Amino acid sequence: MRIRDWDYNLKIRLFGESLMNITFWMFFPFLTIYFADAFGKEQAGLFLIISQVFSVLANLMGGYCADRFGRKTMMVLSAFGQGLSFIIFAFSNSPWLDLPILGFICFSFAGVFGAFYWPASQAMVADVVDEKDRSGVFAIFYTSINIAVVIGPILGAIFYVHNPFEVLLIAGIVCMLLSILLAKQIRETAPVFQAESNEVSGKWYHAIVQQIQDYRIIMKDTTFLLFIIAGVLVALTFMQLDMIIPVYITDMVHHQEMIKLGDWSLSLNGEQAFGVILSENGLLVALFTISVTKWMGKYQERNVFILSSIIYGLSIITFSLSGSIWVFIVAMGLFTFAELMTAGIQQTFVSKIAPEHMRGQYFAAASLRYTIGRTIAPIAIPMSLWFGYPITFAILGALAIFSGALYYLMFQKVGQKTMEHAESN
Repeated sequence: MRIRDWDYNLKIRLFGESLMNITFWMFFPFLTIYFADAFGKEQAGLFLIISQVFSVLANLMGGYCADRFGRKTMMVLSAFGQGLSFIIFAFSNSPWLDLPILGFICFSFAGVFGAFYWPASQAMVADVVDEKDRSGVFAIFYTSINIAVVIGPILGAIFYVHNPFEVLLIAGIVCMLLSILLAKQIRETAPVFQAESNEVSGKWYHAIVQQIQDYRIIMKDTTFLLFIIAGVLVALTFMQLDMIIPVYITDMVHHQEMIKLGDWSLSLNGEQAFGVILSENGLLVALFTISVTKWMGKYQERNVFILSSIIYGLSIITFSLSGSIWVFIVAMGLFTFAELMTAGIQQTFVSKIAPEHMRGQYFAAASLRYTIGRTIAPIAIPMSLWFGYPITFAILGALAIFSGALYYLMFQKVGQKTMEHAESN
């Protein structure tokens, strides 16, 4: 499905979200290092876990609200909230004020608003795109994010390191502009009876009770529950790109020669080396997401999920084998390939099994893979102090490989359900 044939909502979002993502990635990769320096590794890890607990709760609420109050409403409010959080964050790290704890609180609020945004945005794609075209559309949005991952850190290394206040302020303004753009230009896509069910009868807590009941129904599906648990283990590995990997590379690389040509050589410090690795990930994703998604479409979903988990595990273990930048580059190549293998089919898998009137909640429940994974992921930072980097990376790799076994069980259950359905007919 070509972009020119997309629904107008998606075209507007692709433009606005791309700009927002570029400004976000100008500073986000450096925040773990900033918080680790400000609070120490153990305290920073604990703080990051706490902030992600709130994101998990917000994610569940976001799915409920996307179904009850509409996709557009939640996206507009979430983008505005993120913008306000980034602006206050900017002033907490400005020439006039230096309050890392205020910055961390703002970072946590931005994560909460981001968790509200995600289910609504994914449900909107499922609302307006036919099932056969969804993998391609999800892959293009995924590619746009990773183009930002290429451009953002490069710009961040140039501007954020020396001008954090200005970069954070611009990021906040861009989010608010996105909120205005969405409010003015896109239409609501949630089913009418849901979009209009804003009024909840009875006491205020009845809505929360109803929401818990809805998610309990979703979680009774053993197949879907295995999908989430396996996804959490994969996310625990994937999220280390923002957690232990930048800290690890900064510790391992101080002033390392990367390229030498005669009398000329290129040497990098830890932050620069991490910037190179992160840009490699973004560049590979930007170049190959669509082609790898098409390639993986030729194989059974079961095999793709399982092999991706195994490659994730091997890649994270490879990081710990050496302190060489070139070893990091090879490890990131494997890591990125594992990421791309399931980039398109994961959201399509969710959209196939989600009832139309509960799409927002299904996408919210599915994205618990990332929010819970991100909640647990910061524990790797203090683990590196307790056990050392090699053991920490080995544990992460083993958990990723174990997720492949869970995917195998999941698809066995899918096969059993398919056979039982065929026999009943």
